[in-house]
Amino acid sequence: MPTFSFDIVSEYDKAEMNNVHAQAEREIDTRYDFKGTPTGIEWLNDKKGFKIIGNNEWQIDAVIDIVRKKLAAREVSSKVLDLSKDVHESNLKATKEVPFVEGLDQDKAKQITKLIRDQFPKVKPQIQGDAVRVTSASKDELQAVMTAVRAADLPFVTSFTNFR
Repeated sequence: MPTFSFDIVSEYDKAEMNNVHAQAEREIDTRYDFKGTPTGIEWLNDKKGFKIIGNNEWQIDAVIDIVRKKLAAREVSSKVLDLSKDVHESNLKATKEVPFVEGLDQDKAKQITKLIRDQFPKVKPQIQGDAVRVTSASKDELQAVMTAVRAADLPFVTSFTNFR
């Protein structure tokens, strides 16, 4: 009897993030309340996040809202943004680094495997590095697992790869 599997990972689509950046930049340039201010959005050095610039915290929050709207329009979860860093203010300019959340650490992987084991006793989840491999003899069970993981309100982004 054949077994089927897929991997659950936590990663984002780099092309979509590039599109979000371009659209947010365009909207910032056309907004009347940002005219004459240093408000903008830039890539972090490693292109794994955004650097948001403004006059004050209010403008930074407004840019974050713009980014969230652009993410939602492209059907990308805003959980990909790590908003835990503080705003740095100096020389009448405020900046905030917003890195992207990527990768499953041990705690997140355990949270996913516990969710799967509780709801689907016939399905076998295994932690493999920064991914969770889910195997089963039935494709229908695997699709039910995918639906359950999507429906669970996990505090991080999940995506599915390596369907076999």
